[in-house]
Amino acid sequence: ETVINYIDLLEKAFVIFQLGSFQRNLRKEVTTMNKIYFFDTGVRNAIIENFSPVHLRNDVGALWENFLISERLKKSEYDGLYANRYFWRTHSGAELDYVEEKDGKLIGYEFKWKSKSSRTPKTWLETYDNAEWHVLNRDNFYEFIL
Repeated sequence: ETVINYIDLLEKAFVIFQLGSFQRNLRKEVTTMNKIYFFDTGVRNAIIENFSPVHLRNDVGALWENFLISERLKKSEYDGLYANRYFWRTHSGAELDYVEEKDGKLIGYEFKWKSKSSRTPKTWLETYDNAEWHVLNRDNFYEFIL
């Protein structure tokens, strides 16, 4: 309960935010825990005491994911683009880093720092007929956050 209180306090102070899991097929999808992100990755880096350059970090994937999601939230708020936001994961290990649901449309995103491609999330596309998915990397992320 103490941890939950601290998380609540940090959310109210706009230090962190949470994404819940997207689920419609409860047998396949993970529903238990939210993912926590920082609005400012500098605060994240201070907490873990790691200000190393990106090419020397072992957490660059998580840092990249945090950066893209936090900047997307800021852009959406600024532009007045409102959507439900989630992450998606199945018990079998399929995952999308970020999902937006707006006007009945689902768009899933996979964030890749190193590679430019990703395996097609077949379970996602088979389960949700109207869904899209995109892979974002260092070459194509600008439109997502600007």
